[in-house]
Amino acid sequence: MTQRLHLVFGGELVDPAKSTFADVNDIHIVGMFPDYASAHKAWKAEAQRTVDNAHMRYFIAHIHRLRDEEQAGSVTEELGR
Repeated sequence: MTQRLHLVFGGELVDPAKSTFADVNDIHIVGMFPDYASAHKAWKAEAQRTVDNAHMRYFIAHIHRLRDEEQAGSVTEELGR
């Protein structure tokens, strides 16, 4: 079974029209989820919880896309990390 991991995170942005966080130390990591449906549910809950703050944004990162299983190795592996 293929895992399709998704990370949900967010925080306050410098400008609501951009995706630059005001303070990366304050990024809220909601969690890692095994599929898009559960990640979307968590994202929606956090987005609704912070709806009154126009500078708050939450994102879903498709972690499974960071590694292409068809490739021999990732750039990180080539760097020895």
